[in-house]
Formats: sequence, C-alpha cells, structure tokens
Amino acid sequence: MISREKISDLLQSTTFDREVTVMGWVRTFRNNQFIALNDGSCMGNLQVVVDFNNTDDAILKRINTGAAIKATGQLVESLGKGQTVEVKATSVEILGDSDPEKFPLQPKKHSLEFLREIAHLRFRTNTFNAVFKLRHALAFAIHQFFNERGFVYMHTPIITASDAEGAGEMFKVTTLDLDNPPKTENGAINYAEDFFGRATNLTVSGQLEGELAAMAFGQIYTFGPTFRAENSNTTRHLAEFWMMEPEIAFADLEDNMNLAEDMLKFVIKYALENCKEELEFLNNRLLEEEKQKPQQERSELSLIEKLNFCLSNDFERITYTEAINILKASKPNQKKQFKYLIDSWGADLQSEHERYLVEKHFKKPVILTDYPKDIKSFYMRLNDDGKTVAAMDILFPGIGEIVGGSQREERLDILKERMVEMHVPQDELSWYLDTRRFGSAPHAGFGLGFERLVLFVSGMTNIRDVIAFPRFPKSAEF
Repeated sequence: MISREKISDLLQSTTFDREVTVMGWVRTFRNNQFIALNDGSCMGNLQVVVDFNNTDDAILKRINTGAAIKATGQLVESLGKGQTVEVKATSVEILGDSDPEKFPLQPKKHSLEFLREIAHLRFRTNTFNAVFKLRHALAFAIHQFFNERGFVYMHTPIITASDAEGAGEMFKVTTLDLDNPPKTENGAINYAEDFFGRATNLTVSGQLEGELAAMAFGQIYTFGPTFRAENSNTTRHLAEFWMMEPEIAFADLEDNMNLAEDMLKFVIKYALENCKEELEFLNNRLLEEEKQKPQQERSELSLIEKLNFCLSNDFERITYTEAINILKASKPNQKKQFKYLIDSWGADLQSEHERYLVEKHFKKPVILTDYPKDIKSFYMRLNDDGKTVAAMDILFPGIGEIVGGSQREERLDILKERMVEMHVPQDELSWYLDTRRFGSAPHAGFGLGFERLVLFVSGMTNIRDVIAFPRFPKSAEF
C-alpha cells in the first residue's frame, strides 16, 4: 500500500521534526533547491527543500513543472517567508516525468480561453482546483438538504422517447446505419428496426418521471445529466449539463417557492462554511479582474459579500404582470437600450430583462410568478384567470434564471386540453396521464441548472469553466 501524508494535513501540522513522505506534482522548482509541491488536497503548496549537493544531477534535471514526485524527509518549521512548514528532503524519486518544452502549464498566468483548450490539464491550476472543489461541495449540499428532509433520490432515464419540454431540441439516439437507414413504404426512417423499436433521444429533463415517483413517495428529487441540442454559443448555455429536480406531492406554488429559496440558501451557506479557502481565492481573483474594468462596470459587492447578501435577504416575489410594468417603465426600455424592447404583456422575458430586475431594480434575487400560459409548458397548472399558469422562475444577479418550476396541472381534463393546445401527443404520454387518472393530487416541482448555481457561487463568468469537459456546438473534446 502506498503510504503518504496529504499536503493539506502537513500545512496545518504543529508536530515537527518527524519523517514524512509526500507525493504530488511540481508547481515550480527554484534555485535547484526549492520545490513547490501540490497534491490536490488543498490549494496551498508545500515547500520541499532539496539538498542539491547530495542529490544526483540526473534527478535534479527531471524535477520540472508538472512532474510527479515522491519526497521523504523531515517536517520542520519554515524560516522563510510564505510558508509555515517545509520538508527537508532526504530522498526524491521521480514518479512521472514532465517535458518542460511540451508541458503547457508553465508557472505564469494563463487565460481561461487557453485553459479551455487544455481542459484535461486545467484541474492542476489554483482556479480550477477551487472551482471543482466548490462544485463537489455544492452537489454534496444538495443531497444533504433533501436527505435531511426525507426526500427520495430517484434516477430517471437518460434515454427517453418523450420530450418533457416540448421544445424538440433533442439529441437522437440510434443504432441504425446512418448511411443507409431502413425506410418505411412512404420513405420515412423506419424506427421499428432501431434498437428500442421506436425513435429515442437523450433526456431534456427527468421531471415527468419524477412526477410519477412523487405520486407514490410524496417527495423525491432527481440529479443527473440532461441534454439540449440548441445551437447556442453563450456564456450561459451548454449542450450537456446537470439538473436537480425535486417533485413534491400535496404542494402548491407557494410551497414550491419556499422549498427552492430554502434549498438555495442552504447550499450557499454550506459553501461559505466549508469552502472558505476556495471562496477566498475566487473572491480575490474576482477583485483583481474588477480592477481592469471601468468604475461604472464594477460590481457593488465582492463575491463573498454577494453570497452573504443572498442569505440575509428574502427573495423578492412578484408576478410576471408586475415585472412587465416595471420593465415597460424602465429607462433602458424607454431609451431603447434593451435589445428586446418590452411593449406588451405576453412577451417572453430575456436575460437582459431578468438581470435588470435583479441587479438594477430590486438589487436582490427575484422570484417571478404567474407567467402567460402561451409561453410556458403544457404541464403547468392553469390559473383561474385562464390566461396565466402557476409558474415560477428564480432570478439571480449575474446569471438570470437559475431555477424554473411550477405547480403541476393535476386536473386531467384541463391537462388534456393544454396538450391539444400545445400539440403534445397524448398517446405517447398515456403513462404520464395515468397519474391524473388514478389518485391525482396537487403537486409541484422545479429544476435547478446546477452549472448556473456553480457559476453564481464561484463568481466565474463562463459556464464552460464550471463543468469539467464542456459540450457545446462544434465541440466534444476530451
């Protein structure tokens, strides 16, 4: 068994003058003597001091940035600046070489764009060490939140024959020969000969299956990958991303909003308490970036201040109609500064509108409710006015929509009417309609785009930097 001590533990150690063995990757090697070693356990580096007079020159020449090494020696208090402990090495072993002429991560600042091109190596930078440890903590906090409240974690299918959103922007799954697919008599592709005997696609949401489970367990959540074949190249969209979707029986829209706000505050609080080193680093990184911007474009709050601000304020709750009136009267709309001008009720709100409400008007997270039925999905409960549905979106600063949900339509006759209106085939969703035929009950749920949550909590500005290997149009690298 390989025996080593983690650098995170040694940096906290107060027990000195003992022999330790460490393993990690060389960040820098200075003066043929000082190794900055990192093993991924924390963002800090451990200084390993090499006795170059008594170390083989062949070994010294192989201690390059990126190389993996094993060092054994005495853990001592450091007299130098920048570290409290160091290891005086008695032996250094090269575990894996790194050619300094070819290794792309040299000890200097690299742009995020460049690091995306070498996403398989960017984990070794401090920025991505922080981002992905934060991502881990947020995922863990989500599971903890729902587990403590008695929710059942459901795994819904990734391959499905239904389109939960009715959007049609899906990736098809097939084993047919694309060069010579079987055809029906009328010339259409004969999916009866496909692997599943019908047309299938990658899921856009686990919601419909989640509703089935909620009608038995009372409260469930799903958390897994979802896919959208949108030709979108923005800083907020991915073709493959993770969604967390709870469904709760015997609940209305207000219950849904309360659950979503409580969940967001819980996971943000968890990150603040358990990722202090990572958030401090990302906070300072963001402050440095802000210095490059004109004064009027700088954020009023630092990253950590923004996170604490979300915890200390109730989210503003307003209807879509109230939001439209605010936007119509706003300066950007009056002066035609919005790309999409708001001139009438029924408009589909864009990111610029959502961010105006959050960042300029209310200056805190906003929950919008009661959207026009024509711009929302068939499964959302029709309100008594016949024009709006019991939907809700949560808008966050810098992000726009982070959560979308609704009270679900539990009345079979009205759900069928909505499906006809929106051209959703009832025969393909007969299993879904059974939940309304047999013991229907009021229920609600929402979807959280997990990468958008990580984007918000980390302060990163591009969603491609908060998922390990981003998938977007014309890119499926690594």
